[in-house]
Amino acid sequence: MPTQIILDTDIGTDVDDCLALAFILGSPEFQLAGITCVYGDVGLRARMTRKLLDLRGRSDIPVYLGATDPLLGLRPVYWGGHEGQGLVEPTGDLDGIASEPAVDYIVRTVLAQPGAIHLLAIGPLTNVALAFKRDPRVARSLAGLTIMGGALRGPQNLHLRYVEHNILCDPEAAHVVLSAEVPKTLVPLDATMRLRLTQAHLARIAGANTPFHAAVADQLARYPRFAQQGYTVPHDALAAAAVLRPDLLTLEPVHLDVELAGRLTAGMTLMRSPVAEAPENALVALDVDVAGALEFIVARMSA
Repeated sequence: MPTQIILDTDIGTDVDDCLALAFILGSPEFQLAGITCVYGDVGLRARMTRKLLDLRGRSDIPVYLGATDPLLGLRPVYWGGHEGQGLVEPTGDLDGIASEPAVDYIVRTVLAQPGAIHLLAIGPLTNVALAFKRDPRVARSLAGLTIMGGALRGPQNLHLRYVEHNILCDPEAAHVVLSAEVPKTLVPLDATMRLRLTQAHLARIAGANTPFHAAVADQLARYPRFAQQGYTVPHDALAAAAVLRPDLLTLEPVHLDVELAGRLTAGMTLMRSPVAEAPENALVALDVDVAGALEFIVARMSA
């Protein structure tokens, strides 16, 4: 039976959300129930999502508008400035976008099917936190929660920055989500940064020779970091892959915390071995089968 998922995404800031969507749509093990957009110009994010779904022939998958601002509104919204280029215009109507708010949709859908929905969160965690705060039963009713975010910075990963983007954008929401009683897996920079998508991988995606794959390949080619250095990191696609192939990752049960204050460390994710006063609250990916994960991801994105 397919794994039924809701995808919560900030598509547009980095091409990795687009790549994750391509991976999901190329994976028959997934049943994508709906997509919720979060953070900043969610209208533009939703129009990007709708365009990609329509190019894939998946007009059946609904897209919802979520929270625009962080949970407490304490931090300005980051905007990369290249969102949607080559795919949609900067402004436009919301034809084909669901009218129901994203948080309402998450609450309604999860509570209607307890134990059936896996939530894949690949952006700031504002929508997820709002859903958990709206009705605490939502967290307990999920089949699982997989998050792309964080940087644990073990001894082999001191090159990583202190704070990862998704958590930094809304640390308070991350605290709410990571504190919730739900089976959760965190896929942090410690694992994702080991993967590189190159020009050869772009050629494989484009080689599928469909309008959808051409659009995905074009978004990858346009991404400034890819254009400048010839590769990028498929952070969000690895999180999606982790739902289907956790064996590709080295998963460690830990107690996770999020720092909510500090000049250098606001939004920093911290881990420790579980103890009585700090019990296990997540599985964290600390390593990855690089060759196996890359092949799995690229094959599905090209399907």
